[in-house]
Amino acid sequence: MIVHGFAGIGWSEALPPGSNEIGLELNTDACRTRAAAGHTTIQCDVTQYPTWVFKGRTTGKIDSPPCPPFSKSGNGKGAHDFPLIQQTVEDLSRGIDTRTLHGAACQDPRSILTAEPMRWHYDLMPQWICMEQVPSVLPLWEQYAGILARWGYDTATGVLDAADYGLGQHRKRAVLIASRTQQVALPPPTHGGPGQPAHRSMADSIGWGYTQRPAPTVTGGGTATGGAEPFGNGSRQAMRKVIGTPLWRDRGIPHLRPTPYECAALQGFRPDLRLHGRTGSQYLAIGNAVAVPFADAGSRADDGVGERELAVAA
Repeated sequence: MIVHGFAGIGWSEALPPGSNEIGLELNTDACRTRAAAGHTTIQCDVTQYPTWVFKGRTTGKIDSPPCPPFSKSGNGKGAHDFPLIQQTVEDLSRGIDTRTLHGAACQDPRSILTAEPMRWHYDLMPQWICMEQVPSVLPLWEQYAGILARWGYDTATGVLDAADYGLGQHRKRAVLIASRTQQVALPPPTHGGPGQPAHRSMADSIGWGYTQRPAPTVTGGGTATGGAEPFGNGSRQAMRKVIGTPLWRDRGIPHLRPTPYECAALQGFRPDLRLHGRTGSQYLAIGNAVAVPFADAGSRADDGVGERELAVAA
């Protein structure tokens, strides 16, 4: 069984059929999207859900905690909260639960969620683990890796760009892979390097936009409700500078806002994926998701862990 915390939809779409994955997700629209896509889901608050339910049955554990406290488009409070998160991770690795104590001291209450996976690792000791977050969280993943190494896991951490795995979008993410049964390594890039296919352009992916490079990172829209602009302000300014040149393919619409389904295409989702909720909620779900081709590339990072069971997020 694969237990998937903060489930969303991206990882689940990348895992092969028959993976026996169970997603734990709080957002109602995300749960409806998962259900429509055929992914088993428990709607719950991951921080309150008991781990014993899965004890002795968990082969893999996947987590992609919320990124707004740490992302460039977020509030930046996660950087201030880092010492509290690190202490919580260390405490949880020793069976001491200080989530409530340290979470109350965080400037952003979501920051402490990045420590949540350690509670599950300590209690379940899965065969393999995969996690992703925005690049600034890499030092925390390295802390996790050090703890997991003490427990006998082989680990790999780093910052990878989804465009290097065939996605028509630049999307850098800090990742961690760990296994108790096999050696692990980050997946080698498949695009953009010497002797490799060129990066896929934004225009090739959705029919408009940059013709010579991938799209900028798709976000959740910039507000708690998903917002209206999945490309950040700086990205839109850069786009406007090349409109009317060979570097840009126009679509005859004055704004630079892709539809939710164009965002889904830039994330590598299948065309028939049905998104639930209002437009803002759809933007939020797609912007928070793991890019599918990136996860698929990582799923082949270790040939020794089942058929594409070991995955790495974007």
